[in-house]
Amino acid sequence: MTTTATGTGESGAHPRFAEAMRARGLEDVLARTRRFPEATRTAAEAAAAIGCGLNRICKSLVFAADGVPVLVLMDGASRVDLERVREELGAGEVTRADAGVVRETTGYAIGGIPPFGHRTRTRVLADRLLLAHDEVWAAAGTPYAVFPVEPQALVAHAGAAVVDVREQIT
Repeated sequence: MTTTATGTGESGAHPRFAEAMRARGLEDVLARTRRFPEATRTAAEAAAAIGCGLNRICKSLVFAADGVPVLVLMDGASRVDLERVREELGAGEVTRADAGVVRETTGYAIGGIPPFGHRTRTRVLADRLLLAHDEVWAAAGTPYAVFPVEPQALVAHAGAAVVDVREQIT
């Protein structure tokens, strides 16, 4: 069941993210945004609420590469390999960004970070495995709202480079 709460637009998306979607001509995608009464902060919570596989959730994760924020888009069933991110960026060190840096960079809280429409422009990496699906679900700016999108469109709207940065299972 979906609901709309005070402080969000008709779609349930964060108002700033809804505006970013409209600016990209994504009104049809915005109309398909789903808002849940329970939080969908984690990939597992989102997958359970939507009723899809964990690998069809797109996580938006912020890291610091030599202190500079970078966004990594990763499917919900995989983990980011920091060494692979470091190599991809040519950085000396990559660490997880703290909550303050995440909010300052994106304008959103952890658990609701959308893949684009951020406060500041950052480098974006999208793991190639996201492209294996016809549709994925990503956060719509709040921990309670998600939207469906074709992975190719997601990559294009996020301005992401498609890379292989997930941990390899051996």
